Amino acid sequence: MKHSLIPLLASITLANQSIASETINQTANQTELDAVKVTADFRQTDVMEIPSSITIVGSADIDNRNANHLEDVLALAPNMNFAGSSSRARYFQIRGIGERSQFIDPFNPSVGLLIDGVDMTGLGGAATLFDVKQVEILRGPQGTAFGANALAGAINIESNKPTEETEGYVEAKVGNYHSKGIGAAISGSLSENIQGRISLNKYESNGYITNAFLDRDDTNNIDEALLRAQLAWQINPDNDLSLTFFKADINNGYDAFSLDNTRVTYSDEPGEDTQDTNAISVKLQNRSNSFFILESQISASKTDSTYAYDDDWAYGTYIFNSDNPTYTPDPCDTSLGPCLADDDGYSGYDEYNRKSDRVSLDIRLLSTDKGRLFYNTTDWVLGVFAGNKTNELNRKYTFLSSPYTSEIETNSSAIYSELTSHVNDTTTMTYGLRIERSEYDFVDSNNIIEDDSETLWGGKISYETLVSGNSLAYATLSRGFKAGSVNRETELASELRRYDTEINHTVEAGIKSSLLKDQATTSISIFYTKREDQQIKQSYSYLEDGKPEFVDYYANAANGRNLGLEAQIFWKLNSKINIDAAVGILETELTDYNFESSDADDNIITVDKSDRAQAYAPSYTALLAGTYNLSSNIAFRLETELKDSFYYSASHDNKSESYQLWNASIHYKLKNIEMSIVGKNITDEDYAVKGFFFGNDPRDDYTAKVYEQKGNPALVSLNVKYNF
Repeated sequence: MKHSLIPLLASITLANQSIASETINQTANQTELDAVKVTADFRQTDVMEIPSSITIVGSADIDNRNANHLEDVLALAPNMNFAGSSSRARYFQIRGIGERSQFIDPFNPSVGLLIDGVDMTGLGGAATLFDVKQVEILRGPQGTAFGANALAGAINIESNKPTEETEGYVEAKVGNYHSKGIGAAISGSLSENIQGRISLNKYESNGYITNAFLDRDDTNNIDEALLRAQLAWQINPDNDLSLTFFKADINNGYDAFSLDNTRVTYSDEPGEDTQDTNAISVKLQNRSNSFFILESQISASKTDSTYAYDDDWAYGTYIFNSDNPTYTPDPCDTSLGPCLADDDGYSGYDEYNRKSDRVSLDIRLLSTDKGRLFYNTTDWVLGVFAGNKTNELNRKYTFLSSPYTSEIETNSSAIYSELTSHVNDTTTMTYGLRIERSEYDFVDSNNIIEDDSETLWGGKISYETLVSGNSLAYATLSRGFKAGSVNRETELASELRRYDTEINHTVEAGIKSSLLKDQATTSISIFYTKREDQQIKQSYSYLEDGKPEFVDYYANAANGRNLGLEAQIFWKLNSKINIDAAVGILETELTDYNFESSDADDNIITVDKSDRAQAYAPSYTALLAGTYNLSSNIAFRLETELKDSFYYSASHDNKSESYQLWNASIHYKLKNIEMSIVGKNITDEDYAVKGFFFGNDPRDDYTAKVYEQKGNPALVSLNVKYNF
């Protein structure tokens, strides 16, 4: 394999569950690592006791990377990837499974995203990380707890909760590319039995693109604000209520693609990627019954978003040559390079305005010790769920005679249960089942009216046992599902209008260990997933009136397989040195997969991609990091992250390049003040996070080629935090 993966693998004899990094003022006589609880589980459980491959990214990890958004910490999890084509990552892939974009409606997600109990799947712009306690990445089907939104896995973001003692902090940061941020959080008691917390953050950056035509460096800018308010109320000894409200105001630009495949664009109409979200979650816990705990949670969100871009990536009906993009030669003077007459180019702008309203109710009973079943051996959970989602689209496009509109309403209801049977003091069996009813109604301005309903089911069976007192071995069989839906393309044949439910069966086995007197934690797992009727986005392009047109749609491939290994380790080597690492190995395959496309003469042809790897499924991902505590006040950290090449799409065979990035940081703490200097991609590696293959350049007669969205260049920031 490329880069330094082999030495990295050689350095890992076992794997670990990624534990939040220790703070730099850790004392030498501390020998045990703090337990980390997974809040996404039915019960808050130590991550080392859950029979599943999970990564926890703690607040220290977030600080070490100066992470402003979820996309900044995904490299800490093995077999995790994300697609660009937006200002922030909103499309995620776990173990090679997940969507890559949303140019067509509707679509169903494979990776769920929850923020403080609110379903924000597909709305990842709100996944900012200020005042966040931890990010939980659960790999593999999570059908029992999350249903159809978690075919591949789920991401759960938990913010810091209200405290009884008054505390808070103010934080400011500055960096290159005119980056700057400021935020504050305060928490404490409002009365004897009510605590509150409020946090506010604003982050701005010009972005990493230069627009040569407009002579601007901020057309791909970041402008993000988040307000979060929380209450915790101990109503009486038996009842607790918690309330969370957050508002995300995202006003990012979008001008990421260049006809020359560089960070220099020529758009005369730069796009935007905005999101305005208001969300609330209310959770009530009742413990009045000695046999079970009653938990009920209602959440709701309302989001308005706009995703828009310059369709031609240039300045109208243009002519220019590659040596001097701003110079307009005579159309007939071919000695100056490729050039076209004015009417051979085109100018277009594409704008997707979406409204998303979501509400859900989840009520569950959780057994107490006294309420265990079967001779006091079995804990149980029983719950019901109901949810409604409405998504409206208003697309304004230069070449549409009038805006395209669509609306899809989805209703879901489910009943679920989980039994955890303690076979003996060292062995546990868990059985989970979810039955879900899904219904949708779709209508659009092209008079496409579709509705359907289906009953889905998923769940898991797991076996876990203690080995030698400090290791947990487990095996899990799980079934995940993702509902089918409808394609809205008018050009499609009637038999392609709908696509079916995708089913995943996953077998996973692993071992988690606490070693060296609890100074090291390790985790290693292997998995095999069989995909049935997998939903794959397909597309082909053709020229119409001198401009490229696309037919995008989802269809079911026959089957697929995904298998691999995930290994993680956290090791407190001594009082000065900490080492952590994460490695993912992945092999994927499309089986019996073919689709319709077009040839150079715009003839529809059948393309066979059977036996090829799936898209956005790199064969390895890896991270190795070391922290050196120079003193009780100063720490230095160095990281390297690696990712293998991966296919950009299932529709063509173009791939990204593999890459290796280096990150470094130095942290200083004195009493209430923390300071850090963080460098990301310090070697300024050139790499891509998204790729398209089509023709969009009139200088070469719209010859199909790869266009890429670049990842971030070298970034440096100074952060200062004052705690009180």
